[in-house]
Amino acid sequence: MLAHKLKADGLLMLTALIWGASFVAQRMGMEHVGPFTFNGIRFALGALALQPLIWKMQQTRAREGKGSGIDTKRLVRFGLLAGCVLFTAAALQQVGMVYTTAGKAGFITGLYVVMVPLFGLALGNRAGIGTWGGALAAAVGMYLLSVNEDFTIAYGDVLELIGAVFWAGHVLIISRLSPGMDGTDAVKLASAQFAVCSALSLGVGVIIEPITLAGVSGAAIPILYGGLLSVGVAYTLQVVAQRDADPAHAAIILSMEAVFAAVAGYFLLGEVLEARALIGCGLMLAGMVVSQLRP
Repeated sequence: MLAHKLKADGLLMLTALIWGASFVAQRMGMEHVGPFTFNGIRFALGALALQPLIWKMQQTRAREGKGSGIDTKRLVRFGLLAGCVLFTAAALQQVGMVYTTAGKAGFITGLYVVMVPLFGLALGNRAGIGTWGGALAAAVGMYLLSVNEDFTIAYGDVLELIGAVFWAGHVLIISRLSPGMDGTDAVKLASAQFAVCSALSLGVGVIIEPITLAGVSGAAIPILYGGLLSVGVAYTLQVVAQRDADPAHAAIILSMEAVFAAVAGYFLLGEVLEARALIGCGLMLAGMVVSQLRP
């Protein structure tokens, strides 16, 4: 049993690493294409990347005689709801990165880990001391990371913060839609929401962004990373790992995504955080961890 948990924790750490590095890929991709075009193509790739997994899981379900699972109407309805929220969150994150660094975007986005239990209060959930302590630490960290000495905050950081609100809302929506689903239905829902997010992103991209073959070709590697690895592979690893991982461990390990984003931004893009910002990042990470240890 311990071996299974260690393996699961290792897969979750790999997932956090892939997601953290994706912030760099997202910034690099926008050197060639607009943010909506980038999201549209990468989420389309992500939806396609899950199809082999869905097929395999359906074959296993059929052999075990478990029935057909979620009906098409529910899948479409759930996919539209989750996909619209995902589109909003991803769009704010991607546009925000035009105006901020990959490292800061990773840490600010990670605040959704603290926001989820706080928003859960509106749904009647209880919050413990860890939630409030984590929220306080994260708020102070956010101030040190993003608020300048003249009490202004960068436009990109504001977009990332609003995006974190929608990422938290997305988590809560999925938690409401997914009870009763098995693994196959959960992956189907993921693919459906990715498809909706892709369609909306491409629709906006066609209207407001110049889309050229040369631009898409230039962004090919970041798009492939963001679509196949960040969306397809990492999501699959998360699904596999969380079957054996402790929920609190999983949340804490996945919050390391922010650290990996900052490290990748430093080595690949030359992004350097000042001492004040580093202290803020440390407090934000501490807030994420505390909120999960004592929720």
